[in-house]
Amino acid sequence: MYEKTVGEKALLKTKFFPYWLDNTAAPDAEPALQEAIDCDLLIVGAGFTGLWAAIHAKEEDPERDVVIIEAQCVAIGASGRPAAILSTSVMHGLENAKRLFPDDMDLLEQLGKDNLDGFKATIEKYAIDCDIEWGGELTVAIGEEGLPDIENEYKLYKQYGHDAYLLSKEEVQAEMNSPLFAGGLWSKSRSGTVHPAKLAWGLKRAAMNLGVRIYEYTPLVDSTHINPGVQVTTPQGSVMANKVLLATNAFAAGSKKIKQRVAAIRDRIVVTEPLTDAQMETIGWKNRQGIYDTRTQLNYMRLTADNRILFGGRLDYFFNNDTDPKADKTANNFLPLVDNFYKTFPSLQGIKFSHAWSGPIGLTTRMAVHFQHYHNGDMIYAGGYSGFGVTATRFGSRVGLAILDGKDTIETRLAFATSLPSYIPPEPFRWIGAKITMYALDTLDEKGGWRQPWINMVEKMGFPITQNELG
Repeated sequence: MYEKTVGEKALLKTKFFPYWLDNTAAPDAEPALQEAIDCDLLIVGAGFTGLWAAIHAKEEDPERDVVIIEAQCVAIGASGRPAAILSTSVMHGLENAKRLFPDDMDLLEQLGKDNLDGFKATIEKYAIDCDIEWGGELTVAIGEEGLPDIENEYKLYKQYGHDAYLLSKEEVQAEMNSPLFAGGLWSKSRSGTVHPAKLAWGLKRAAMNLGVRIYEYTPLVDSTHINPGVQVTTPQGSVMANKVLLATNAFAAGSKKIKQRVAAIRDRIVVTEPLTDAQMETIGWKNRQGIYDTRTQLNYMRLTADNRILFGGRLDYFFNNDTDPKADKTANNFLPLVDNFYKTFPSLQGIKFSHAWSGPIGLTTRMAVHFQHYHNGDMIYAGGYSGFGVTATRFGSRVGLAILDGKDTIETRLAFATSLPSYIPPEPFRWIGAKITMYALDTLDEKGGWRQPWINMVEKMGFPITQNELG
């Protein structure tokens, strides 16, 4: 008779649904659109980008008529699934920003810090209860071989004025008791964690109080340029809008033009049952930082308000940008993640996992927001977030609105706003390449060999896949 492994037993009663969304505080959905309406600004997508954009638009011009349509319900996409570790980065981390836009680094860093301050001010202004904690962001070296990575990152943090500290093995172990951690980089200011779904629900409430009309379970079916303006059709209604912002990230990757640059890569997360006081004592974590490690296929982790550990970071891709594959909703897909969890926290061996989930992120060669123009500029796509998006979406939505409205600002003149990420090969080459890459990432640290040259080749193509994937 087959004996289940420790990991299999730990997933026996797991709910394959995001922990964040499995909450009685979730608001009722707004009714679907069932008539023909018009507005000044239509936003497609009620995740973070769309909700931030609506608030920006109404705060700037209270008389502007703003409508959001959402294919399902608020935050059901990437906004309801992330680790939600807060960062000042608006370009997926310092190393990624330097790779992409070295000449704009000083300005991007200042804009990122201003954006995080504005993020915090908005939460306070609208009294959004979202379990926000400001414990900082901690990158941990896995073994001695991980130390050069955090040392190089530390130099960048200090160069651009971050409140960052390099930790020895003893110091990082005092913060987080794991036998794997050989050192750490702790960025203490303007970083922490948040409950992403509560944040999204709070932004929804704020937007509606400002006069934004929201229609849920109202997908975009088609759009036609009226010149000027755009006519959008939905299953039971239509919207005539002066301007349209597409805020759908990976879910727009079904569009022929958008998917040329955006791949719907899936990321996986597990969440434990709440830890007891005794279990918490074995791992420390008293400062409750959001944590990334230096594994090739990195893991990230954080605590929830009720002391569960969220642990994520194993990527996959399904043919033709499938954003909802049934094959990804089984326990077997999460076993490697659970095994890594137990290696990281051996004192918690056998702890059960209440929730596990996966979902698409919009991966581009940039790994950060970009803007695509449609209908002679009357429709703008703002997307491509694949990490640190909880805060970066606030920035990206504001810049996307400025581009849509034809404004000349500091941000709209920068290279990130006037350029596009590279093309991604079509199917079946995309699927074949993704599968080889995911296997190489999973096995590189253990087996080496051909995997490192392959990863080097993929990174030369523009995908910095060994850096932090998600925030």
